[in-house]
Amino acid sequence: MRKTPYVAVVGAVNLDICGRPGQKLILQDSNPGTVRSTQGGVGRNIAHDLRLLGEEVSFLTVFGDDPNGAFLRKGCADLGMDLSGSETIPGGHTSTYLYITDDRGEMRLAVSDMELIRNITPQWLEARRELLAGAAAIAVDGNLMPEALQWIAENCSAPIFADPVSVAKAERLRSILSRLHTFKPNLTEGQHLTGETEPEAVLQKLLELGVQRVYLSLGPQGILAGEGDRRALLPCYPTNLVNTTGGGDAVMAALIWAHLRGLSLEQSTRAALKAGQITVEYAGTNSPELTAEKIMEIL
Repeated sequence: MRKTPYVAVVGAVNLDICGRPGQKLILQDSNPGTVRSTQGGVGRNIAHDLRLLGEEVSFLTVFGDDPNGAFLRKGCADLGMDLSGSETIPGGHTSTYLYITDDRGEMRLAVSDMELIRNITPQWLEARRELLAGAAAIAVDGNLMPEALQWIAENCSAPIFADPVSVAKAERLRSILSRLHTFKPNLTEGQHLTGETEPEAVLQKLLELGVQRVYLSLGPQGILAGEGDRRALLPCYPTNLVNTTGGGDAVMAALIWAHLRGLSLEQSTRAALKAGQITVEYAGTNSPELTAEKIMEIL
């Protein structure tokens, strides 16, 4: 059992392929622009950002048995992630996320090939029980199968932080909401899970369903956060938007970082918004400018 406090991140790793037009996006046409491949995946991005913030991370994931999988594994190892709980799946095809943005960096279309993550099963997690039991916090993403999420909720005592990823995948988290310490949906995901429309009602319902802390992303309007009867509504920091991909993952990493330091609801929200701002001002998915020192400046 490791003695140094660490965060266990259970989730997806994939190759991100981004196309960005040089001018206004024209659908059903070939748009001159740039195409870049980067390391991605919600779980991997959170783990990466936690490392940038100085946290020890054990990343539990599955890699493809191909050159892209080797590329992703090396990238995670080079960042200092503990990969003892990860596995390269024999014959497995690396998960891939293909997306196209507009000329401002806002995602407009995406295709996600995530079949590999089905290999993270309750049996797979059981074999890593000791690693999960020793974590100070556990982060999961909605790419995991419902049975894997259920196993974590029923067998892990550490605070669980969850990112739903999308409206469709948010449904996978419905049955474990009462076990979540922190939940970070956007408004649409929250509306889907609660049946409510207004942000305040969505947040209240999620708290009633048992989530300890809710951070409801309102896009450019910021974050509405709640815990018990406390609320915090804070706007986004002024931002020079370059690429929105990865911004939400940085928000989650900052929330975990803030929790480990016992920060208040409002302080945690400020930290999350700052992490998001730093990340979306960078062309890639994880900004090297994201540091604990920069977060501390605004607390």
